[in-house]
Amino acid sequence: MSSVIEVLALGLAAGTLTTLTGAGGGVFLIVALSLLQGPHVALAASAPTLLVGNLHRVWLYRAQVDGKTARSVILGALPASVLCGLLAVSLPPLVLQAMFLGVTGFAVARAMGRLRWSPRATLLTPYGAVVGGMSATSGGAGLLMAPLLLSTGLSGKPYVATSAAIALATHVGRLSAYGARGLMTPAVVTVALSATVAVVAGNVLGDRVRGYFDAERTRRLELATLALSSALALATLAG
Repeated sequence: MSSVIEVLALGLAAGTLTTLTGAGGGVFLIVALSLLQGPHVALAASAPTLLVGNLHRVWLYRAQVDGKTARSVILGALPASVLCGLLAVSLPPLVLQAMFLGVTGFAVARAMGRLRWSPRATLLTPYGAVVGGMSATSGGAGLLMAPLLLSTGLSGKPYVATSAAIALATHVGRLSAYGARGLMTPAVVTVALSATVAVVAGNVLGDRVRGYFDAERTRRLELATLALSSALALATLAG
């Protein structure tokens, strides 16, 4: 297991980045933990951490959550996260690592404008199932959720709040699946607790510095985060 300091640093960065950009921090945390500890441990340890982080983010922006949109997406995302979480435990590490790389590559292409794709807002529930499945197998739910929520007209704090509410449900689903399959060992729980404290601190930090980031700076930060995640995913696959 990696040192507590490394886990705390990763959690702080993930919480700050997700609060500022609405997506990307969770993938960064999972890919970085995978490089240190392997993909199965990364998925299991990140589940309670990101659950608490998103719960805290929902609390911070509770008045901004679009309940109707969140409920529609969760209807598909929650059951899919459970089913795919059960499947992920049986997948070979190399397959999970390849999925991490694919998700980050997709995210970079979208952020750079190379992949222009906007799902219809009328497909919230079926698309939510895709989001839930991705969350349980590669942690890319936030990246897939971004174009969906943007298609409903959400932006700013309502976008961050609604995204966090949906992510909260997917992490509940995948955590229950990992626990049922025996992934939540004492060692993994220790890593998760350390990262959780750091993610919450990162949420607070991100909220405080949010005013210094306009739309362009936020876009650049998201792109930099995704580029770094892609590099880490490639290193994980190569290793």
